[in-house]
Amino acid sequence: MKNPILSKHFQEIKPSVIRIAQILFSKRKEKIDAINTAIGNVSLPMHPAMQRRMFNLDTSDSPFKTGVVGYTATIGMEETNKAFLNIIASSGFSTKGLFTQITDGGSQAMELVILGTCGRAGTNEKPLLLIDPAYTNYLAMAKRLGRKTVSVMRVLNHRGEFALPDLEKIEKIIVKNKPGAIVVIPYDNPTGQHFDNKTMIKLAKLCVKYNLWMISDEAYRELCYDEKEIISIWKLSEKDVQGIKGRRISIESSSKVWNACGLRIGAIVTDNKLFHEQCVAENTANLCSNAIGQYIFGSLANESHSALQKWYRKQRKYYKAMLTSLTNELEKKVPGIIVSIPAAAIYSVIDVRNVTKPGFDAAEFVKFCATKGKVKIGKHNYTLLVAPMNGFYSVRPGEKNPGKTQMRIAYVEKPERIQLVPELFAKLLKEYEKANSNSGY
Repeated sequence: MKNPILSKHFQEIKPSVIRIAQILFSKRKEKIDAINTAIGNVSLPMHPAMQRRMFNLDTSDSPFKTGVVGYTATIGMEETNKAFLNIIASSGFSTKGLFTQITDGGSQAMELVILGTCGRAGTNEKPLLLIDPAYTNYLAMAKRLGRKTVSVMRVLNHRGEFALPDLEKIEKIIVKNKPGAIVVIPYDNPTGQHFDNKTMIKLAKLCVKYNLWMISDEAYRELCYDEKEIISIWKLSEKDVQGIKGRRISIESSSKVWNACGLRIGAIVTDNKLFHEQCVAENTANLCSNAIGQYIFGSLANESHSALQKWYRKQRKYYKAMLTSLTNELEKKVPGIIVSIPAAAIYSVIDVRNVTKPGFDAAEFVKFCATKGKVKIGKHNYTLLVAPMNGFYSVRPGEKNPGKTQMRIAYVEKPERIQLVPELFAKLLKEYEKANSNSGY
């Protein structure tokens, strides 16, 4: 009897580069402690207001006191939508004329936004323009929908800086490929770059000139460490960019700033009423997002702006200490290594192009660390899980992928464990090169 045939998409799909190390390590039989910096799974407690609701779902004012968990409206609970608007307003931006809907985390928001701005396969679709290296899930979601992506490449220089190419080059890519939208991540995942307002304005003007949607992924808004101003698509005005109104979309998330990755609550915010209405219509097939998660996150609708600002300062202080320390220690432990400047978000890109032999493949190194690598520190054996950067670039066949010598580190383990990363990385790299000294890479 013949087996049923998988679709071509399923035959070709591979696990995300941010999950592959964890998947490989889970199959390892040897008992060993893994410092997992491959995925941004924050290990901090949620905001206190959110915790109070989570631990008190049976109180008299809880919608779940009777044990019934029903569907919410597809658009989401009113309070949860207000929470996202309150958060935007707490950063000093006007929320007048903004429309919101709740999604299953930022990931579902990405999928809906790609559908709404670029279309689906078989229609009069347009490609999605990304700024490489770009968060890998945009590539994954576009592939799932049969959407093409085009990209403009940032290059990591020896000082740890990712710089955008000239606007003329971006404009040429737009003219040639006619994308439907551009994705900007002002507090960038994976690079840790912090876009300034001048850059946002320049990109917004291109969106107006070529009639593109401007999508701003703001999952890490307020997590900036370079003392620059707080940036957002909602800072852009008609005075800055005439014609920007009605083409702005932001993707919001409970995961990072609010330490609630597993809550899976996100939002799409836009100033375009028609886009909003049709986006909600598209999502009715999914019924609604997690009702309990919405209720927990909805608690932030009642927090004052001063209280939220206090929370942001606490978050920034926590991450800045780890970012600065790890960058300095990595440069000491591995002379010649390039580490991206930690200006925003909770990630660093490390590049070993100057300290390894030609042919080094970060994906193979990640596999080695997950399946074989071992370093003894004190009385314990450790390995390190990181994400290979090859999956963050949308290069075409025949093009060189800068991610081959690059890896992303997420600052999600507790500080005392993050302190082990430089030593672990240095020793595992030597171990890997020794293991491949005879056969080569």
